Amino acid sequence: MDLKLAVFDFDSTLMDGETIDFFAEELGIKEEVSRITEEAMAGRLDFFESLIQRVSLLKGLEYAKVETISHSLPYMKGAKETIAELKSRGVKVVCFSGGFRTATSYAKEVLGFDADFSNVLHQKEGKLTGLVGGDMMFGFSKGDMLVRLQAMLGIDRSQTLVCGDGANDLSMFAHADTKVAFCAKEVLKKEANIIIEKKDLREILEKIDA
Repeated sequence: MDLKLAVFDFDSTLMDGETIDFFAEELGIKEEVSRITEEAMAGRLDFFESLIQRVSLLKGLEYAKVETISHSLPYMKGAKETIAELKSRGVKVVCFSGGFRTATSYAKEVLGFDADFSNVLHQKEGKLTGLVGGDMMFGFSKGDMLVRLQAMLGIDRSQTLVCGDGANDLSMFAHADTKVAFCAKEVLKKEANIIIEKKDLREILEKIDA
């Protein structure tokens, strides 16, 4: 397999959990936010609307707390090793996340991927305002960014691997020949050609080398 680009989702893929749930826990609203996340990831709720709704609930959370939580997230088993192995094969490794840059940019340094595209939580006077903007706001954002990245790198779909777990990863599945559903929702498994049910990203290497 002549892979040149591997794109990973962040929440519940490179990281074991949902970043926004960790923030919500701080405010005592984890259950409410988790429920909206679950609906969006299963494809029953528009991603953009769900993101706006969930972030609005975080209004007032101290930004220092956001950074502390973002820098202490539990990474998925095998994430670092898998990224290192792919990079040793000359593959560019990128993270696309409907989550937040406070988490993905820090993870980039820890896990070693090449670039991250995600969203930014708006803050004013040290607190979240409940507003959000960025690269990955819509259900189509990951696919849109993937096409642009492929054009820039001169890479086609046959040289591209994508890996994710939820409905907002569907758009990037449309532009890659190697589609990994990682401990994923049913809606994504249907479109995948590699399905991994074990929480260990090293399983990907076994599948692509088989």
